[in-house]
Amino acid sequence: MSNRRVVVAMSGGVDSSVVAAMLLDKGYEVIGVTMRMWSSEDEKIESIARQAGQDAARVASNLGIQHYVLDVRERFASCVMQNFIDEYSHGRTPNPCVVCNPKIKFGELLRYAQDELDADYIATGHYSRIEWDEPTAKWKLFKGLDRRKDQAYVLYRLSQSQLGKILMPLGYHTKNEVRAMADKLGLGLTERPESQDICFIPDGGYQDFLKKAAPELMRPGPIVDTSGKVLGEHEGIAFYTVGQRRGLRVASGRRLYVIAINARSNAVILGDPSEFSQTAVVLKHVNMISGEKLTKSIAVSAKIRYNAQDSPAILRPLADNRAELLFDSEQRAVTPGQSAVFYIGDEVIGGGIIVDNTELI
Repeated sequence: MSNRRVVVAMSGGVDSSVVAAMLLDKGYEVIGVTMRMWSSEDEKIESIARQAGQDAARVASNLGIQHYVLDVRERFASCVMQNFIDEYSHGRTPNPCVVCNPKIKFGELLRYAQDELDADYIATGHYSRIEWDEPTAKWKLFKGLDRRKDQAYVLYRLSQSQLGKILMPLGYHTKNEVRAMADKLGLGLTERPESQDICFIPDGGYQDFLKKAAPELMRPGPIVDTSGKVLGEHEGIAFYTVGQRRGLRVASGRRLYVIAINARSNAVILGDPSEFSQTAVVLKHVNMISGEKLTKSIAVSAKIRYNAQDSPAILRPLADNRAELLFDSEQRAVTPGQSAVFYIGDEVIGGGIIVDNTELI
């Protein structure tokens, strides 16, 4: 094998460190890059980013590879953090990873790797698989073999040109196997706790983040039931999400959930679980992994959030790069702003952003 050059996105954690070691062992020329994506006035949070860079540099030194830091904080703030704020201001619940992956983690990193480091590929520690399909002459994206760690859901917006330049070797291994590799390598890694937190809000307190970053979102309004009866007052629709039950601070003789958020009337609507189940879900900004437009209805399995189970559905094309998922069974707490991702078997076919009822008017 020729010494093809690959840039590994290194966080200093177990997964990306093992990826770097695996590719070195396969004969690649490996360069480590840590992306500096955000800053915080909170010293505790800021120290997390600093520590990640230091850990990555130490691992790179142990492996005998070069290591660089790529500062994308300005781009990350304008693309990812601002979108996060904007979506919540409209009563939607975004998934920042879905925005970050094509634009920052793979977009900016791939540009840097090719333009500045003359690299052939970039590699990450995602538990997903990318494979070339000869009959269709297309790159295909598949779930990782370790179903508990599979991350293909957040990658559905990647393009064919990006997929062709990305390596994800961990998609063929379980997390336990990766831990064993790390122990064998003796890199002195201490695995960080598993977390689903947003990277720029490590403590999970997104409401506090919004209050500091966009205090104008604190605009009180009514909390009502489905009949329009006022049950209380909220401090801003941005601080609520569909399916939420805790922290509603309303008096009622029954268990209530947020079943909808109306940005036009600045209202939070509550109801019981039977009132937020549906079988039809409309999506916007649909991206098909093949790079082609959806032109006919197809049978798929789909899920409406990262941790949901796949459910059988029919995917039907609509105008203006939209589509509709018609599920066989009712889906609870369908949340505008989240992504619905569709599959055929283990293959990711594509996905789109769930719209709310006001966007259908």
